Amino acid sequence: MDTKLTVPIAAKDIDQAIGQAKAAQTAGAEMLELRLDYLEELSVELAEKLINEVKATAKLPLIATCRDTQQGGAKDYPLNLRVDVLVSALKAGAEFIDFEYENFLLPQIQGRITAAVAQSLSGKLILSIHNFKDKFENITKLHRHIFTLYPAAIPKLVYTANHINDCFEAFDLLHKTSEPCIVFCMGRAGLISRIIAKKLGCFVTFAALDEKTATAAGQLTIEQLKNLYRWDSIDADTDLFGVIADPVAHSLSPAVHNACFTEAKVNGLYLPLLVEGGKDEFNSFMRNVLLRDWLGFRGFSVTIPHKANALDYVKEKEGIIEPLAEKIGAVNTLVIDKPQTVNHEPQISAYNTDYAGALDAVSSALKIKREELKDMPVAVIGAGGVARAIVAGLSDVGARVKIYNRTVKRAEKLADEFGCDFASLDELAGLNAELLINCTSIGMHPKTDASPVLKDYLKNDMVVFDTVYNPAETLFLKQAADLGAKTINGVSMFVNQACVQFKLFTGKKADTELMRKTIKDN
Repeated sequence: MDTKLTVPIAAKDIDQAIGQAKAAQTAGAEMLELRLDYLEELSVELAEKLINEVKATAKLPLIATCRDTQQGGAKDYPLNLRVDVLVSALKAGAEFIDFEYENFLLPQIQGRITAAVAQSLSGKLILSIHNFKDKFENITKLHRHIFTLYPAAIPKLVYTANHINDCFEAFDLLHKTSEPCIVFCMGRAGLISRIIAKKLGCFVTFAALDEKTATAAGQLTIEQLKNLYRWDSIDADTDLFGVIADPVAHSLSPAVHNACFTEAKVNGLYLPLLVEGGKDEFNSFMRNVLLRDWLGFRGFSVTIPHKANALDYVKEKEGIIEPLAEKIGAVNTLVIDKPQTVNHEPQISAYNTDYAGALDAVSSALKIKREELKDMPVAVIGAGGVARAIVAGLSDVGARVKIYNRTVKRAEKLADEFGCDFASLDELAGLNAELLINCTSIGMHPKTDASPVLKDYLKNDMVVFDTVYNPAETLFLKQAADLGAKTINGVSMFVNQACVQFKLFTGKKADTELMRKTIKDN
């Protein structure tokens, strides 16, 4: 089904609406939704005039919507006026009207709406239900009720996803229905449902003209959908990839991998996957993915806080684990192979590309071989997944590593595994290291005014490495550079490990210069 990229026009008057409609058409909109409930001093005459002028300006199909405030409407206009306006919109040539299912159940209202649709040459009715709090109790039942009540309707069922795992019911409904319908999720956790709507055959997906004109929580801009998320290249056969993280909004991985997909002519789409919670929530997400091979997920980058969870999950599934990743005790890459038979789950493999990415970043910046890190005193801040990979790598080449962490027991546990020293963050005042590495998320966008180490503890003869890559120059690195210390930003490590991931995902070599340019531009 051809999914229409639809831009809502939420204007207070005709001039503002015409300006938005022109901008939307220029940006690549495939349909417009006229949100008549945003108009000031709404009347039948005003609505007709607006529709006539928009149709003359932008040669695009129109959805006319005049929403009840209980279902997200902007202004509390009377029900009869809203019905009059929608009836007039059909007469003025709107291809679709969107009306709330709850009010359509009223016999006197239903008769007026259905009569207007019947008299229209080509107009169609969208019957919509919104849940702004959480999931529908039974979305399939609601879908069936709409069709039973009015078989010619296009059902629109939109709900708030409080966790990414809430999205799968929407995906299931789209997958099993062949009739036109609109199903997606609102909120941060529902973001991916808006992006993969085209792959799943959703009748429309909505994109704001810009962030200021968004009409719903989690609504992306048309520029983001078209450019960042490769809208024009998505089809039913598009393979899905993504970064599993919490938080995830800061991640540049979607921009980097999607740019490389375009350059390498790969039919792939890379998504930000906000998986909140711990091991149970991660496992539920993975089960949901593997049970639905038709979704086409083929690989994941994994970062804070799920690197150990990912390794445990692959162990439980008896998947393939790279020996190095097993030794490190954390993975940052999962690859899902297509199942050999219909009734079997896909094979899943786990890797760690942080190890080589970090060591290569350090050795390249210092212009030395990895082996020359032997006996170098190194301080590592953090004891999470990134720290595990870097400590494993440094220990392998014989560096003298000391791990500093807020939770001393975690530092001690990691140090015992790799034969290192450990200490609490309070002991950073006595720091004595040639190489200082931040393996925490402190200083990462958007909290860029934080540093994992007090400036007083830094020295000009240190080499300071921050694994955070967004921003490229963190406060930690700025303070070190101000003292005259040599600094290494996280971009090199990110590009190194992302190149290996891209090869694992696609079998193709990534364009490292394109990756660097994409990071710089974003």
